[in-house]
Parts: sequence; structure tokens; C-alpha cells
Amino acid sequence: MNRSVGGFTLLEVLVALVVLSIGLLGLAGLQLTSVTNTRDAYYRTQAITLSYDIADRMRANMDAVDANNYDANTTTTPVASCRSTAGCSTTNMANDDLALWRQAVATLPGGEGIVCIDDSPNDGTSVASAECSGSGNQYAVKIWWNNDRDAANANERLSTVFVP
Repeated sequence: MNRSVGGFTLLEVLVALVVLSIGLLGLAGLQLTSVTNTRDAYYRTQAITLSYDIADRMRANMDAVDANNYDANTTTTPVASCRSTAGCSTTNMANDDLALWRQAVATLPGGEGIVCIDDSPNDGTSVASAECSGSGNQYAVKIWWNNDRDAANANERLSTVFVP
């Protein structure tokens, strides 16, 4: 009597499991890459928003821009009177704008930034080495943060230009 055998053998099941495992590992790697790229895009978007923020603050205080009160100003303490009914001078407003902006930039991982007059805005690796020339007719907004992707190239930089 002929009997036909149906179903899978143990070897076929093991091969199917190996193929499925490799596919799932590939999907996990794809998900990890997606999460990393999404995080990097979020940080870059935050940096762009912060550069627009300081440019808008400067446009609202053109007297301080004309007096170069924003140029390479490293003030870190906000001026409380600028947020009261008493008000403040244009110089104090520039100091307050930059101090609040720096606090916001610090929310980026390893975030630091500077606003300066510069004719070559795409240079420098940190605030300490921002390479602001002080010449030209444009303000450069330079923001650095740590992207943690590659230890050799950990700092990301965003440079935008504001011409008053």
C-alpha cells in the first residue's frame, strides 16, 4: 500500500525559522536607523527654529543691532526688568534676548551658540572657536550640538545668516 507523506520535515522548519529570523533582524536594524535619523532631524529642526528665534528678536530690536550689541555677546544672565512693566534699554534687551536664547540652545544635547558679525559664517567648531571675523555686513547665527552618531564627527553645526 502506498502511503503519501504530507507536511514539513524538521529541516524545512529550521530553514524557514532561519530565514524569518534574518528578516526580523533586518527589520529591527531598519527601525533603529529610522529612530536615529528621526532624532537627528528633530535636533536640526530645533536648531533652525532657534536661529529664526534670535533673528526675529534682533529684527524687533534694530537699535541694538545698529549699535552692534548682539555681536559676539556672551551674556548668560537674563535681564529681569525686560520682562516687566518697567521695561529696559535696547542694550539690556539685547543681553536678555541672547541670554534666553542661549538657555534655549542649551536644551540641545551639548548645545551652544553664538551670534556675531562674520563674513564667513560656515566656520568654527564651537563657541570658543567660532571664528567670527567681525567684518562684513551680516550677522551669522552659529549653533553646535552633539549628535552622538559618530565619535569622530560628534558635533553638528547649523549656520544661518541675518542681514539687518
